[in-house]
Amino acid sequence: MGRTSSTNFATQAAADPWAVGVSGGADSVALLLMLLERRRDIRPWVLHLDHELRGAQSEEDAVFAQNLAARLGLPCEIARRKEIEKSLGKLPVNASAKYRAARLAFFRTVVRKHRLNGVMLAHHADDLAETVLHRLIRGTPVTGLTPMRPEAEMDGLRIVRPLLAIGRAELREYLQSRGQDWREDPSNAGEDYLRNRLRKILKTRPELTPTLLNVAHAAAELADWIAANAPALDGEFAAVRLAEATPMLARHAVRKWLTQAGSPPDKLSTSVLDRLIEMAADAATAARQTFPGNVSVTRSRGKIRGASRTSRNSATCSDP
Repeated sequence: MGRTSSTNFATQAAADPWAVGVSGGADSVALLLMLLERRRDIRPWVLHLDHELRGAQSEEDAVFAQNLAARLGLPCEIARRKEIEKSLGKLPVNASAKYRAARLAFFRTVVRKHRLNGVMLAHHADDLAETVLHRLIRGTPVTGLTPMRPEAEMDGLRIVRPLLAIGRAELREYLQSRGQDWREDPSNAGEDYLRNRLRKILKTRPELTPTLLNVAHAAAELADWIAANAPALDGEFAAVRLAEATPMLARHAVRKWLTQAGSPPDKLSTSVLDRLIEMAADAATAARQTFPGNVSVTRSRGKIRGASRTSRNSATCSDP
């Protein structure tokens, strides 16, 4: 089975218990079976969140995941999205972001409750290619083309993605070779969502996928280089430090600095970052400005200082 038979499967994962997100689709079912075959030192917990979006079909997905766990002799936890959302604060307006927040909250709760190492997710190589193509269409800068990492941490939740080097077709071949069925989400075949349309394009033009993956990995190398070489900014720093840095390095430093001060990362566009860089380089700009998240920034005697939350009515220059 090519790469699916690699002895390096999930080598970044420690032994003992891990949560595994199992939607019932082919990708997550393949991940679960591969773990049982190739990482017998790992004790998977099957986690399934019923998104309650497709009526009876969603309920059947949950039953499938529960029955699969029972057949394999694995512990299983199932929750409903609306139940999880009740425990969350303000939810994102974007539907996809809202559902993602609910999934992560569910995973985080179960991981902490049972003291698991973290959660494994079934993102694969084709997911990476689709994401890169999607971002290219939206005009995302090169540093935003960085792929999902094999290992990441989000608000204390450790996430491992063991399938990033494996394609969607290989995963289905793997399941078929073992006589294992899976659930199909009919909405994936529709064209209401851009991602579905991109998936169809890549299916008919498979030669594009390796190129997109190369772009993603090159972007990751660039992002790592930027992170290693960008100036580290204290709460108060000499304005000349930004003036001396290349724009790419200066933007990275400013983004990190504003985020730590309380600016929402999704509000830090290139134009916002460049405004702070210009503020540091040009004494003719306003010496006090407000940035996303009501973060007040002042310039005095060649220093940028005091990034802190302030009220909007004190702002000299602000972003929505």
